[in-house]
Amino acid sequence: MPDYTPRVINANFRPPPLGRILSIVIGLLLLTTIWTCYYTVAAESEGVVLRLGRFSKIVQPGLHFKLPLGIDSVTVLPTRRQLKLEFGFYTPGYTNSVQAGESQDEEKSMVTGDLNAALVEWVVQYRIDDPRQYLFDVRNPGGTLRDLSEAAMREVVGDRTVDELITIGRQDIEIEALDRMQKLAKRYQLGIRVDQVQLKNVNPPAPVQASFNEVNKAQQDRENMINIANGDYNKAVPKAKGEADQTIRAAEGYRFKRVNEAEGDVAAFTAVLQQYVKAPEITRTRLYLETMSEILPLTGQKIIVDESMKQLLPVLPLNNAKLPGAK
Repeated sequence: MPDYTPRVINANFRPPPLGRILSIVIGLLLLTTIWTCYYTVAAESEGVVLRLGRFSKIVQPGLHFKLPLGIDSVTVLPTRRQLKLEFGFYTPGYTNSVQAGESQDEEKSMVTGDLNAALVEWVVQYRIDDPRQYLFDVRNPGGTLRDLSEAAMREVVGDRTVDELITIGRQDIEIEALDRMQKLAKRYQLGIRVDQVQLKNVNPPAPVQASFNEVNKAQQDRENMINIANGDYNKAVPKAKGEADQTIRAAEGYRFKRVNEAEGDVAAFTAVLQQYVKAPEITRTRLYLETMSEILPLTGQKIIVDESMKQLLPVLPLNNAKLPGAK
């Protein structure tokens, strides 16, 4: 049933005067105007100023002023900071809204050129190069960069074998993928400069992980044995070369010695020959005497007996004398 109870109205109520209301409205409007007429751009960013929704200018870091009450609006972009996209994994606590994908498992699942499956994780590092293009030429530049990066990486991986992807071809893949991403970003006018592409974990699928680990271990053992063999080679070859050089130098020294001795003997013989030609008898006698002076001391004690002497043997102590060559 409706309530017909009479209500009591305060007879002393007085509405505020119109001037007071206008003062409050003007004060609030003034505070709002002052509050919205300045802004600050961080040190690693740039501000894009829009006036009535249209591009006006780009301002550098610091304190700036603008037209209040929504006439000017400012979008601050981190143009001086390196951003990154992560594929196949993500780092907890990230601040970039497009840094991580929606499905890491689908992103990292790829097929190589030899029709093998691989799980590829990689990182793309980039900077906002042109703020105007970044805001107005593409609706979602971060998401577009993510899509074209995944497409470029799948194309590069599809041209390589699984062995190249896991072992020796990682650097070539990074360089080629970086080149393709830079060209695509420039073609689509994203206002983004791709700085680096880095492969992280590259693994085969779980069912064949054990087999790939064995293959990798065998390859590592092979490389280790090759390195050991190269070390032994580098140790043995210089040593053999040193010994060969030493032998050659010793032979050369012996050759010089023998040649010099032979030349000395020839010179001596030539000198003697010249003297012999001048005085044969004197030179012959001199050579005989010099030769005998060298030989006789080597023959030991000798007794020379004249044939004309008689009865000498009983006097000499021949019993105690030692004949030459006797022991």
